[in-house]
Amino acid sequence: MNPALVCIPTYNERDNLEPITRAVLAADPRVDILVVDDNSPDGTGVLADALAAKEPRIRVLHREKKQGLGRAYLHAFQQALAWGYTYILEMDADFSHDPRHLPLLLDTAQAGADLVLGSRYVPGGGTVNWGVGRQLISQGGSLYARTILGVDTRDLTGGYKCFNRRVLEALDLTAVRSTGYAFQIELTYRALKHGFTVREVPIVFEDRRVGQSKMSRRIFVEALTMVWKLRFTV
Repeated sequence: MNPALVCIPTYNERDNLEPITRAVLAADPRVDILVVDDNSPDGTGVLADALAAKEPRIRVLHREKKQGLGRAYLHAFQQALAWGYTYILEMDADFSHDPRHLPLLLDTAQAGADLVLGSRYVPGGGTVNWGVGRQLISQGGSLYARTILGVDTRDLTGGYKCFNRRVLEALDLTAVRSTGYAFQIELTYRALKHGFTVREVPIVFEDRRVGQSKMSRRIFVEALTMVWKLRFTV
């Protein structure tokens, strides 16, 4: 078993799954993979089992139904801690998170950071193939969240992260209520409030290559309202 586990939630990601797992394993020999599939109708879970049968560095966690990104990650974190991994990473299945950045995230964590964020909004970071409107929404959302929460973190909404297990063990994961992209804001904020060291490292974020975005109006509204709840309850 390697020291790090990359958790990849999937729902209808069959076309992306084999390429992304292959790229992740090639990017860093220190990592294993946990595919967390929410009973994808397109057979993603079946493919994940087939890949795991041939590759000992791949594990699969099947969930009965789609319950949101946050629920999938929390389930994955519980498994990662039970299995004894020291570093637990979050990553999308659609190549928007480039596997080539994995060594930097893990190196920074092994150098002592409690939580490492792959950041689009620090020097060296950025986005590819985004229109002006999407850039304004994304950067405005991060500014909105950090202003209300009173933190300096530049990319609160990003989902490319590496946790030291001590962070997840210290946080009350049963208290986490966000299910969509607000989940990313909530976990980082809770880590900061506990006094953990949070470091941002630059990544370049690219639009998904295959499939459709999981973003919805409900997820967007949850993120807008959740920051106020966090500000006054955490």
